[in-house]
Amino acid sequence: MSEGNGIDSNDAAGTDGFGGALPVLDTPRLLIRGRTLADLDACMAMDRDPEVTRFIEGPWNDPVEHRRFLHFRITRPYPPGLGYWSIRERAAPEKFLGWVMLIPDHGVGPEVEIGWRLVRAAWGRGMASEAAGALAAHAFETVKLARVIADIDPRNAASRAVAEKIGMKLVSLDASCARYRLESGNR
Repeated sequence: MSEGNGIDSNDAAGTDGFGGALPVLDTPRLLIRGRTLADLDACMAMDRDPEVTRFIEGPWNDPVEHRRFLHFRITRPYPPGLGYWSIRERAAPEKFLGWVMLIPDHGVGPEVEIGWRLVRAAWGRGMASEAAGALAAHAFETVKLARVIADIDPRNAASRAVAEKIGMKLVSLDASCARYRLESGNR
């Protein structure tokens, strides 16, 4: 057990929640592997950067709730082939760059959401687009999804640019959400 937080640090992670390991999604510059509890502290540090989470609501300033939130996201079961992956640079695999996700929208679906979050030091280098592109390929080629969606705060120009760079199209926009969609045949 981790001290004082009621979280068992030996829980399985990096799997799709049904006992299958998430596939490794290597790209020319990145190593993209199933996120595990070993990534929890790096995820917490990333989320505590107010610029990283500026457009994302969450328990970022409450250490106990933040840790519980991340622990649940890392260890909860997802349908086969879905979950969270950690991103590391091939040239420096010890450095955590962020994560990408492919999970049921709002936790239940039926749509599947693709998403990304990177440490500020990785911004502006095409890492998010490279990782998200690899994950989209996995969604269509391995999981055989018909489409993926991304819900992005309309003010988050950088994240919207990533969605567009991987081929996603804006399908709806209001004050709180820009919804993007990528269809399997339109990549």
